[in-house]
Amino acid sequence: MTNLTSIKINSQNCIKQIEPITFLPKEVTQILDVVSDYHKNIVFLSSDGKLYQTQNNYQLNLKSFENLPPIKSIHSGYCHFFAMTDEEKPKIYGWGQNSFFQLGLKGTTTYSEPTLIKDISDFGIDQIHPSGYASLFLNSKTNVLYGCGINSNGQCGNQNRRVGSITKITKSQENVVKVFSGHSAHSFIIKTDRELYVFGFNYGQFGNGTNLNKPLQQIKLELDFPVEDIAKITCGCKHSTILTTEGKVYVCGLNPSTGFGSDLTTFQQYPYFKDNKILIKDLSSCYEMITFLTQDNEIWVGGNYNSKNDNKSLRKLITIKNSSPNTIKGVNQSRIIFLLNLNGNYLSQDLEKLLKNGSVSDCKIQDIPVHKKLIEIRLGKDFDHVTKYLDENCTKIEIQDLLKWVYCDQMINSKRTNEILNHFGIEKPEKNRLLKNDLKKLLFDEQTSDFKLVVKNDLEDDQDDDDDDDVDDDVDEEEKEEEIFVHKFILAARSGLFLNLFQNLDQNLKKVKDYSGKSLETIELLISFLYTDEIPITADIDQEFIKEEFEDIVEYYQLNPQIPLLDIFDKCSLK
Repeated sequence: MTNLTSIKINSQNCIKQIEPITFLPKEVTQILDVVSDYHKNIVFLSSDGKLYQTQNNYQLNLKSFENLPPIKSIHSGYCHFFAMTDEEKPKIYGWGQNSFFQLGLKGTTTYSEPTLIKDISDFGIDQIHPSGYASLFLNSKTNVLYGCGINSNGQCGNQNRRVGSITKITKSQENVVKVFSGHSAHSFIIKTDRELYVFGFNYGQFGNGTNLNKPLQQIKLELDFPVEDIAKITCGCKHSTILTTEGKVYVCGLNPSTGFGSDLTTFQQYPYFKDNKILIKDLSSCYEMITFLTQDNEIWVGGNYNSKNDNKSLRKLITIKNSSPNTIKGVNQSRIIFLLNLNGNYLSQDLEKLLKNGSVSDCKIQDIPVHKKLIEIRLGKDFDHVTKYLDENCTKIEIQDLLKWVYCDQMINSKRTNEILNHFGIEKPEKNRLLKNDLKKLLFDEQTSDFKLVVKNDLEDDQDDDDDDDVDDDVDEEEKEEEIFVHKFILAARSGLFLNLFQNLDQNLKKVKDYSGKSLETIELLISFLYTDEIPITADIDQEFIKEEFEDIVEYYQLNPQIPLLDIFDKCSLK
């Protein structure tokens, strides 16, 4: 099952149905990201770290890049691309036009294949942010920003008017914690002083009250809301769009390309979404277009999305009913919108594998290995009642379709599956019965659990006890252990370590000690994530300490390698 779907807007402005991407090789089962340049070249990153690129067309001349290490992230500028490897010390590859040295490579050659950029290997770069004909690179540990490419209007954010160095990336700014860029000639940064700055070329998209260009000068912005509320900033040709953590949208820039209703030189809340109280989940700015994904899975578009250039007003394209994408990306000039499920489907992916291989199953429905607790919590009925009804009223294929919903929230034969679910008292299952909401009911539940995870709990207060207290060592050790109530099928589905353990463990054993060396707090947060795909962050949690604990937790517990656990941690900490 791919997590990438698309909508194509043709020249008559008609909308095709949402459809999965089918032109990728059959072995590509999941796409993690997609980017494009201004010339309709589209690059896809698969879950196994491989790259695939179209050639100036949506579906034709697809090619894969061989002989590359596994890739972690991809990025695009106006006419150039970057890829960062998934290594402890990442390497950066660039390809596309290098006419203004925006790739940081020698000469002005156009590179058709990813080429290793050796000169930045020692800068500790872990973030890439291409813009028009320039590129920005951030070392998030030292908060140092580097740039290369044309800098005639301050696109690199420094005081050097000449083109970036041919041989190496030039240092441009310190104390930078976040960068927002795009296919245009301006970029935003947030510094350690928690202020927002903008630099580059200004048609009004700076949001500082003027459309006067001030090249080679960074400008600090004053907003009507705290910088901490910024979730995302997108940079179009002559516009900028801010998405806040509360789902509000603010825009500024020129009307001819974006259809705001007026030329704006300061950030103002998007009037339609403000007046109608529509909350935005994600947005994407193409060169002359903005696409919006609402909390209700509606897709809206504004700007130049018609090839005749005669329709710039905001309009709703379609409502997604059968899936819940959480990321939207518009592709420049080809009028294609890509929808991705990047951070919400790992739970269903892992449970789908469990359904297919039947690991640690404890019962069957018509010879299909299943997991009793999951069936009961999802259908809300006793397992015997479920099996009796299914045996008497459903074919094996219908049961398999039902199990797709139980394990993965997927509706294969929606009409028949809905009929079966209605029998169990579940109405509108695509909206009202999310998998993670049901599994939350099992979290740390002693009554339904079938296993205990014993975790060492080092209590610092114990060290302050009086030396005269004569406490038996065994009792003291017992007091430092906590039992966490868990469910085998969840741990086996989500962790390769626990899957191997349960497959080789004596079935009579009801508990096992955790040897990871992690704190009780960390293990509880991990278990919460395994059940819900969320990491509960509260004010009293030492976030920096827990984040360090999580850095090697994926490898130790053999979690799904596609899960960007630290990215999810960062997003949860903003809530």
